[in-house]
Amino acid sequence: MLPVRDGVGPSQVSLPVGGWVCMLDFLVQRFPAISGAEWCARMANGDVLDSAGLRVAPGQPYLPHGKLYYYRTVANEIPNPAQACVLFEDDLLVVADKPHFLPVTPSGDYLQETLLVRLRRKLGLPALTPLHRIDRETAGIVLLAKQPTTCGLYHTLFASREVTKTYEAIAPTRALLQFPLVRTSRLVTADHFMQMREAPEEVAMGRKANAHTEIDLMETRGALGRYRLRPLTGNRHQLRVHMAALGLPILGDRIYPHLLAQGGDEAANPLRLLAQSIAFRDPVTGQERGFASRQELHFPPE
Repeated sequence: MLPVRDGVGPSQVSLPVGGWVCMLDFLVQRFPAISGAEWCARMANGDVLDSAGLRVAPGQPYLPHGKLYYYRTVANEIPNPAQACVLFEDDLLVVADKPHFLPVTPSGDYLQETLLVRLRRKLGLPALTPLHRIDRETAGIVLLAKQPTTCGLYHTLFASREVTKTYEAIAPTRALLQFPLVRTSRLVTADHFMQMREAPEEVAMGRKANAHTEIDLMETRGALGRYRLRPLTGNRHQLRVHMAALGLPILGDRIYPHLLAQGGDEAANPLRLLAQSIAFRDPVTGQERGFASRQELHFPPE
């Protein structure tokens, strides 16, 4: 296994059969957004390696059926003032309380300014691995495993739905809805890659629902309410889609029900969605575990 460098693990790309003469030719075609000069610079720095961990040179002959490993960089990454806190740490787990607008893992323009990379560097834990993810815009609890040997046990716990997750959200109220209720539907990818959508036609055709959310109204303040959300499944954007489908779009949501221009985070108007707590029986120790966020969602000023 190749090492983590400065909190960042290597990405990998498979080498298919093709007519590329050298490794540089393949990389330039495979990643058109990265110039040949940039790849040459990365190779010179030892940031492109083969499966044996040996440096790859630009003119090295192309050989299919293997893999290349490379360490991502983000030029001029914008500093992120959002700071997470560590609520708990033992030999097995790290529990973080993530603020709004901080990504959990590297993606796109986010690398060093992510929860995972920051914690790997701060705690000196290069093998630290997130056990689940919440959206960049969502605040709250994130669990990370410290030991590669036990990571799979925790992942199985999430996959088998043996983890109880509770969220809070602030959204409009609707007099016609009676709470508590359960929203059940089938979620599929929408026309735009950033969105998911409910697909009732697929359920009508006999395909099973794949998304279930328990929703309760905890508090009302004017035309807004504070909701408790318990996802019984873990689909992408499930809570946001279900709330929007009920006519209760979560305050600050720039994706549902309508996709708005992205970028330019508004600190005063975050997505009012908080991963408030998580509970489970630890698959390693057998003890009951429970963790709660110290953050609170605020109604907008009247």
